[in-house]
Amino acid sequence: MRNYELMVVFHPDLEMNIDPALGKVKQILKANKANITNEEVDGKKHLAYKIKNQDFGLYYYFDLELPPEAPAKISSAFNIADEIIRYLLVTTDERKAKMAAKRAEQATKATKEATDVSEAEATTNNNEEEK
Repeated sequence: MRNYELMVVFHPDLEMNIDPALGKVKQILKANKANITNEEVDGKKHLAYKIKNQDFGLYYYFDLELPPEAPAKISSAFNIADEIIRYLLVTTDERKAKMAAKRAEQATKATKEATDVSEAEATTNNNEEEK
């Protein structure tokens, strides 16, 4: 199973009742043995250019784990879905994810060290004032 990112732009008229369209997308993903690890709603946004005579779209983002044959099947299903005006399915760069995790760990470590140093200085200052 490989990791993928999927961005789906739904027709803006579905804003009031997005659940059936979202359910259809999830059903297509589940039928292709997708494991949805993360789902985010980015909301209604203005498009950079008109797509199917629409100026706005409803953006949904998914992190997925898919078997090797699934992306082609998902793409063909999304191409004929009327609710979807655009989608993008790409593999995630595992090296980038590892680097981001490493940077976050380093930032946490640096914050902890800075806190420890400031606490030590405060203790030293309090001891000097008592004398």
